[in-house]
Amino acid sequence: MLFLVLSIFCSVIVGVIFKISRNYSVNSIQIVAINYVTALLLCFFTFSPNVQELKVNAPWSIYIGVGILLPVVFLFLIASIKYMGIVKTDAAQRLSLFIPILAAWFIFKEDFNSYKILGLLVGFTALLFILKKQSVNDSNKWIYPALVLLGFGVIDILFKQIALYTTLPYTTSLFVVFTIALVVSLIVVVYDVIAKKSKINLQNMLFGALVGIFNFGNILFYLKAHKSFSDNPSTVFAGMNMGVIILGSLVGLLFFKEKISKINFIGLFLALIAIVLIVISQFK
Repeated sequence: MLFLVLSIFCSVIVGVIFKISRNYSVNSIQIVAINYVTALLLCFFTFSPNVQELKVNAPWSIYIGVGILLPVVFLFLIASIKYMGIVKTDAAQRLSLFIPILAAWFIFKEDFNSYKILGLLVGFTALLFILKKQSVNDSNKWIYPALVLLGFGVIDILFKQIALYTTLPYTTSLFVVFTIALVVSLIVVVYDVIAKKSKINLQNMLFGALVGIFNFGNILFYLKAHKSFSDNPSTVFAGMNMGVIILGSLVGLLFFKEKISKINFIGLFLALIAIVLIVISQFK
């Protein structure tokens, strides 16, 4: 259980770091790039991936797809936290689990029971309530959490495809993906520095390093939690999603005084119910 709690903590802390960074003159692109430098180094020294095992028939198209999407969606995540807050962003990120579920239904023709269908319906209702505007407000940019939901949902589908490739250890695949994400991020940083005359400063590096540490910690403890609960993976699945929504909401409300309406509260409650229904469906 400790690993699961640590994974939830690390996931929420990433959002907190981005929220705090708003108080400084930071460059989001540079933060994302340094994040992958840090995560890549930690991945290398923790898992000792053997890149010599990589083969031509490895799922390179999926590696490249995830490697490109990760930094792009990270930028959407930063924008969503900036304009919509931690509460709604964390909820949108966790509700992204419905994207791979829909893919399983429509693309992979997986059989669905009544619990899973009900969970989907409650989940979509929750999403509408969570993203509902309190008033007419130009700063209420719901498109960002929507892109976070869609982006992480697609990434989840691709990671599941990578997991099916058992010739390589999953941690080696993760190292490859982080490498590609870093290359993409550095290309964007170089363009930003040359074209927009942006300056690389210590602030961006510090925030990027912190994000990288907790981003990697989230992944590391999540994998360890799955190993600890190998006979009951749905416990990790439910605990992670509900834990992040609850802790993220508490942090946003108590520490950052984020304002959410009664409709938004109802949406958060419905999101928890939807996740419980999805977990129950795994046993039916």
